[in-house]
Amino acid sequence: MANPIEEAVEQMARKLLEEQAGVELVDVEYVKEHDWYLRVFIDKEGGIDIDDCQTLSEKLEQQLDATSLIADSYILEVSSPGLDRVLRKPRDFVREQGKKVDVALYAPLDGKKQLTGVLEAYDDAAKTVTVSGMALPLAKVSQIRLHIDF
Repeated sequence: MANPIEEAVEQMARKLLEEQAGVELVDVEYVKEHDWYLRVFIDKEGGIDIDDCQTLSEKLEQQLDATSLIADSYILEVSSPGLDRVLRKPRDFVREQGKKVDVALYAPLDGKKQLTGVLEAYDDAAKTVTVSGMALPLAKVSQIRLHIDF
């Protein structure tokens, strides 16, 4: 079940990013660690810079302060998802097709719980991803992240 705070912030951020050419929303997470954190991850072709993050942070903070969406005190972080970003949503799987990914499975498949391969396809209806010719049900996948070659 989706978090209503994350969904509302995602809508706000998408609307605000329409004013920032080429910047796209990658993900929003609202999590309790020691404190509550509202993390907004953005990206653009060629990568984002501190100005991109600051612009969205200031605008989003103003909108959030004007609403009573989040009752608890929280820390707002706007940043890049990083080179080894986790792929979570259908649009992530579509956007990153053709790229190398690391896949962690809940249980071994052909004796392996970890595999690396090219993300070839995403099937929303069947809830599967195809990695290097293997169709993997997302229900069996613990995590998929972009692979980094050093």
